[in-house]
Amino acid sequence: MVDLLLALFQRPNFLTFVIIFLWGFYIMLTRYNLVKKLVGMYLVQTSVIFFLVSISAKQGATVPVLLTTTDPVQAVDYVNPLPHVLTLTAIVVGVATLGVALALCAAIYRKYGTLDEEEILKKLQ
Repeated sequence: MVDLLLALFQRPNFLTFVIIFLWGFYIMLTRYNLVKKLVGMYLVQTSVIFFLVSISAKQGATVPVLLTTTDPVQAVDYVNPLPHVLTLTAIVVGVATLGVALALCAAIYRKYGTLDEEEILKKLQ
């Protein structure tokens, strides 16, 4: 147990990822206002992006652009570009999802006059 705690405190970025992820998930589960649920969803998305950035960092590595060289390529000398591409994709998907969700919230507010989930369910019955 002590080893686990020491490992967590040596990597504060992973602990921060878990805290932000759980905070956003908690907000999504416990709040009834739809905009607050969107804030929780955005925190979860941001924590995943933060996680991807954290795992893609590599000490002393360079970008994977190869110039004409006769030396053999060593993968350890280069940064993996996949986490960066996934991060960019996650940002675009997150912005699009948030935009559509806010548009739906505006339509729900115009129709029902509230964004409270319980009141909307009462009006539907």
